[in-house]
Amino acid sequence: MKKILLLFIAVVLALMALYYAFIYFVPYSEGVRSGELIKVSHKGVLVKTWEGEISQGISGAQIFPFSVLDKDAQVIEKLKEYQGQYVKVSYTERYATFFWLGDTKYFVTDVKQEQSPHFRN
Repeated sequence: MKKILLLFIAVVLALMALYYAFIYFVPYSEGVRSGELIKVSHKGVLVKTWEGEISQGISGAQIFPFSVLDKDAQVIEKLKEYQGQYVKVSYTERYATFFWLGDTKYFVTDVKQEQSPHFRN
């Protein structure tokens, strides 16, 4: 009976590890979005995560929420610097997320400052 219980626990742990690896390492999609960077925050009670928003519409009706992993410190610093400016972000969309990674399924991997299309000559 003890061997069956240990085998069951091992199988459950292995399945949980596979699920985590799938969620973390297998992207659902990858892409680029642009807009005005309207929010960057470090929020949470138990676990702090980096979250942000890009306005993709003139009136702010189309908001793209995203998360940034703590390991991407350079991206976080650029986002803080470009706050309120027009940016282009590269992102990876995951199938799901875990609370310690971020609030959204969209994780920004790079950010570049761009000229707004609304103010071109």
